[in-house]
Amino acid sequence: QVQLVESGGGLVQPGGSLRLSCAASRIIYSINAMGWYRQAPGKQRELVAIITSGGTTTYADDGKGRFTISRDNAKNTVYLQMNSLKPEDTAVYYCYGTIRVRSNTYYEPHWGQGTQVTVSS
Repeated sequence: QVQLVESGGGLVQPGGSLRLSCAASRIIYSINAMGWYRQAPGKQRELVAIITSGGTTTYADDGKGRFTISRDNAKNTVYLQMNSLKPEDTAVYYCYGTIRVRSNTYYEPHWGQGTQVTVSS
């Protein structure tokens, strides 16, 4: 069973920064797209940013200019650098990846367990 393991969440003041990381828990064959979603209390899960294996990125509008997604393909790891954080960024952030576990399997979606980000003074 492959897991995506997130780290880097926490409490930060408005205007501050956090860097989230997410890595596959064991050796896998390949990862295609990787990304971050978030879910605030009482709201649906929403896209934050996504990056393809070739490095093409897509951001939600409210993260443009503040968030940067990147990945290290050799380490099967994706990062989310978040700057100028606002209270409305408070949510549980989930890592996402489409993973091909072995050469004889298909790409399938995988999710991390989530990491809490709280922006408050």
